[in-house]
Amino acid sequence: MSVHLHREIDKLKKQILALGALVEDNMQRSLKALATGDTDLARRVLDIDEEIDRQEVLIEEDCLKILALYQPVAVDLRFVVALLKINNDLERVGDQAVNIANKVEVAARSGPLPVLRVFEGAMAEKTFWMLRESLNALVNMDSALARTVRASDDQVDALKAEAREAFLKAIQQSPDKARVLLAMLGAARNLERAADLASNIAEDVIYMVEGVIVRHEKNREKE
Repeated sequence: MSVHLHREIDKLKKQILALGALVEDNMQRSLKALATGDTDLARRVLDIDEEIDRQEVLIEEDCLKILALYQPVAVDLRFVVALLKINNDLERVGDQAVNIANKVEVAARSGPLPVLRVFEGAMAEKTFWMLRESLNALVNMDSALARTVRASDDQVDALKAEAREAFLKAIQQSPDKARVLLAMLGAARNLERAADLASNIAEDVIYMVEGVIVRHEKNREKE
């Protein structure tokens, strides 16, 4: 039975990687739509999110089937349980892309905004790195990499704080564009939330590999 179980687990790994790639591509698509004011591209983000939702349900069903049929234990059980949570977190990252896409129509009416470069720079790059590497940590059972990903969340938080200051300064300089700038600030928060979810995935990988729950350790690590 273990041969069949591990075959199903390998299938789950491929499914979650495919979902992760789909989610990352859609997040990149939403940021591009926001920066360019491309409403057609924003609608494409919404369409693809339906496929993300469908894939998330299929992966959850497969996880539950494995638990029912094979009754895994030890590392295999932790893997399937962690994957259920990671699957949900990826779907929620997809929701953040939708939230950003929903702001594109407002951005499209504003004309070019130089402050939008925040979405093409370090904050977006670090968030995408966290998403990719958290999934690499999952596939390679690499808790050390997962801990590195988790620690990187502080960098995204700092970049978001810088973005907030940039947007507030832009609002002071161009109060007539306050509405769109506030929408952009909300999009920066969506991006930060995606990084938080990538950190959650890394925490689940640590649990999967080490059997240790670390989600409440962050404050103690800073002391």
